[in-house]
Amino acid sequence: MKSSNPLYILGFLTVALVASHAALPPELYWKSVLPNTPMPKAVSDLLEPDFLEDKSTTVNVGKGSGVNVNTGKGKPSSRTNVDVGKGGVVVNAGKPGGRTNVGVSKGGVGVSTAKPDGGTNVGVGKGGVSVNTGGKGKRPVYVGVSPTYNPFLYSYAATEDQLHDNTNAAIFFLEKDIHAGKVMNLDFTESHHVSTFLPRQVAGSIPFSSEKLPEILNQFSVEPESQEGKTMKNTVEECERPAIKGEEKYCATSLESMVDFSTSKLGRNVEAISTEVKGREGQMKQEYEIKDGVKKLPGYRSVVCHNQKYAYAVFYCHTTQTSRAYVVPMEGADGKKVNAVAVCHTDTSGWNPKHLAFQLLKVKPGSVPVCHFLPQDHIVWVPKK
Repeated sequence: MKSSNPLYILGFLTVALVASHAALPPELYWKSVLPNTPMPKAVSDLLEPDFLEDKSTTVNVGKGSGVNVNTGKGKPSSRTNVDVGKGGVVVNAGKPGGRTNVGVSKGGVGVSTAKPDGGTNVGVGKGGVSVNTGGKGKRPVYVGVSPTYNPFLYSYAATEDQLHDNTNAAIFFLEKDIHAGKVMNLDFTESHHVSTFLPRQVAGSIPFSSEKLPEILNQFSVEPESQEGKTMKNTVEECERPAIKGEEKYCATSLESMVDFSTSKLGRNVEAISTEVKGREGQMKQEYEIKDGVKKLPGYRSVVCHNQKYAYAVFYCHTTQTSRAYVVPMEGADGKKVNAVAVCHTDTSGWNPKHLAFQLLKVKPGSVPVCHFLPQDHIVWVPKK
């Protein structure tokens, strides 16, 4: 197991929590709540790979001393044993030297690999999560992030630098521009920020508030004045800001909580859709032409969830009753195909008058519907017909 990869470790942690708390892994929770809703790529990309490699994983709980998790691949090495005892949970991946011990106690959950050269420890307690790769002089691992302007927070005014940032400038447009033949200069580059979902039990044990920020940063070994520290601080503060007029907002720190929020607003008969780019070759930032087949999604109420920059997956979700969503087929100048999700806000009267959209489009708040495309790692939830 690579000592520098905290995501692999958290996969074992998820298995342990399934055994010790009788909870469904995030992917199975999705299927139990939304059996008729396909999972969009923006979600599946952020799940632990252990739960995506094979769909036939079974968990058998018997009278013995543990729980057997079988991935169903037919190989002896693919069988994972989870033994639950008084001392905690032991996960055996079926590989020599691949034994992982998961200790569950009042102090939290600890994960360590039984490697002779020093294992990897994940401690989950009331204070948060720490990932330690072991060995002398090695600091805990965290997912690095960098600060950037978030154009989807409508209470913010744009600065001059942000106004001249072409990446942001290409996002907003008017609803009347959604028609075949329209050409736009857009950037569908996939985000380099990759943080996976934590299981709800783990995410719930980690503080997520400005008041606890020093404790959070300490748990992830992030310096407060570093770029990562400032970005995590911004994400927490943005989540704590009051919603604008007519908006309901919620920051989901797990997939389960995002599902719960979205279905509480729209019901369970929903679609979850994200922008999808066909093929990774060629330029992502270029001119794109809207093709025939624009699809208006049903309803005037949607939930839009924006992936935030944080040490693990956090989505800023918000909903209004004054929005319309579209799936827009596009083709780049180099032939690249994109099914882009566009969201149009029909009432922008509560937005900051100096928001980026108004300055770029030369319109006033509340005057015309303002639209934007969603990046690949953002999601729109809409009711089915």
